[in-house]
Amino acid sequence: MNTLITRYEEIAMNAWPALENVLYDGWVLRFANGYTRRANSINPIYRSTMDVSAKLARCEEIYSQRGLRTIFKMTEAVFPGNLDHLLDGKGYAREAETSVQTVMLDSVEPKIDPRVDISSRADDLWFDAFFRTSRADVKYRSTLSSMLDKSIQPKCFARIRDGGSIVACGIGVLEEKVVGLFDIIVEERLRGRGLGRVITESILAWARNAGAEESYLQVMMDNNIARGLYHKLGYTEIYRYWYRVSRGP
Repeated sequence: MNTLITRYEEIAMNAWPALENVLYDGWVLRFANGYTRRANSINPIYRSTMDVSAKLARCEEIYSQRGLRTIFKMTEAVFPGNLDHLLDGKGYAREAETSVQTVMLDSVEPKIDPRVDISSRADDLWFDAFFRTSRADVKYRSTLSSMLDKSIQPKCFARIRDGGSIVACGIGVLEEKVVGLFDIIVEERLRGRGLGRVITESILAWARNAGAEESYLQVMMDNNIARGLYHKLGYTEIYRYWYRVSRGP
């Protein structure tokens, strides 16, 4: 199981790259100007040899120097094995429990909906729609653009227009025969009309046409609507991750 978790964690880091990565005794320290926890957290996925207390103190210093809280992305396959207990004892809050789910594409039979426009790059209109529908802070626009440019994997940027405006969008990132889904977002006033499924299936169809055999995604446990959609498409959970977040600034 640990090997499986490590494989998907590596694929996900490649698909959602940080602007900077530092490998520190088996821990991958990621930095992206504070945009998203997953791109600004420590991934302790490889074996460590240093004293964990000294190592933690150094990591806290590094993140503090950048004006960031120290965040760990945790799974059952972290090193050392008691890290979650150690962080809990130091007051690190547990946040954003997330389910990692997969499906084999031959069981889905997806098709690209004619309403969906697919491109290999995100243009200004796509970014405008993404930040409007997700309500993410637009100050991170250039950061997200740089992050996506750093990814060497084939990418799919999907969108649906309504009256000239983009009302739904999503991202697919392909690594070998596995496609990851990211940020499937629908404008709030149009939610509940199946547009999320249309975007999802169109990305899966794009990926299958490119040779993909499997898909994965990461959905927060408190997002019941999204979890329901992915369940209908056949996704099943393989493991969960969560974050441990320091109290610092």
